[in-house]
Amino acid sequence: MLQFLVRRFVGLLFVVLGVTFITFILGYLAPSDPIKEMMGAHFDSQTWLQLRHFYGFDLPWYEQYLHFLARLARFDLGTSFNPQQRAVWDILKDGVPISVELALWGTVVTLLLGIPIGIWSALKANTWVDTLLMSSALGLYALPAFVLIVFVQLLVLWLNYAGISWPVTGWGTAWQYSWSDIQYKLAPVLTYAAAGYGYYARLTRTTLLEVMRQDYIRTARAKGLQEWVVVSRHALRNAVIPLITVLGLVVGLLVTGSFFIETVFGIPGVARITVNSVFLRNYPVIQATTMLIAIGVVLGNLLADVLYCLVDPRIRVE
Repeated sequence: MLQFLVRRFVGLLFVVLGVTFITFILGYLAPSDPIKEMMGAHFDSQTWLQLRHFYGFDLPWYEQYLHFLARLARFDLGTSFNPQQRAVWDILKDGVPISVELALWGTVVTLLLGIPIGIWSALKANTWVDTLLMSSALGLYALPAFVLIVFVQLLVLWLNYAGISWPVTGWGTAWQYSWSDIQYKLAPVLTYAAAGYGYYARLTRTTLLEVMRQDYIRTARAKGLQEWVVVSRHALRNAVIPLITVLGLVVGLLVTGSFFIETVFGIPGVARITVNSVFLRNYPVIQATTMLIAIGVVLGNLLADVLYCLVDPRIRVE
């Protein structure tokens, strides 16, 4: 088990290293001169040369990349173009806790909705309950993220029109859960969860139905065990293995969806900062946020590997 996790960790480190190179090279090959754009109408050739030296743009690309890696090793994300000469972390430090909170609660609610609904659907297979649950799950999963966000916002606006005061945009205070903060966070978290729960519901149903056809399940029933014992103690543990396997993939997809959620809901998180930095061509911030998102996805995959080892005894034996 330990060797498996070490191999996975080393492999994921190379993934992060690859992301750093792609992120750097895209910024390096950008057609415009960020220093000139930053200076705008106040362009001065002497100042331009000084700023190019300050940001290291007068060095060959491979030296710039090595300096980039050296800064990352010191947990230095660089210096922003806009605002000028401001540390990138100072721009991101307020957004990171908000994005982590959104992703955490969104993933938790996704699992709390998707897995029980998938189990219920499997136990009611080929009935009207199964058809209703899976049709709704497929419909939500098929909807593009921006359509789902607009639908949720229209629902919130309807609540306000009906006399129920509810915030349409914003997030409240990160990691605070007063009633006012919960009102701000509920709609984005439910939108986040709705985008992914359908996939987990359908996957849970499919895997559980497959496990329920196995010989050891028929043996457990023949021994006279109650159905809930058969499902909870024998079938569910084996059915959950494929769910853990795709956890990292789903986290990556939900991170992509969070760009729409943070932008439309006006949440000042990392995704919204990234979108604003793209419009401003603030490459140091874009590189930093891309790195943080990649690390988040990698950690999600590593967590999935750890859970996989704990649930599947075959990995522990190997």
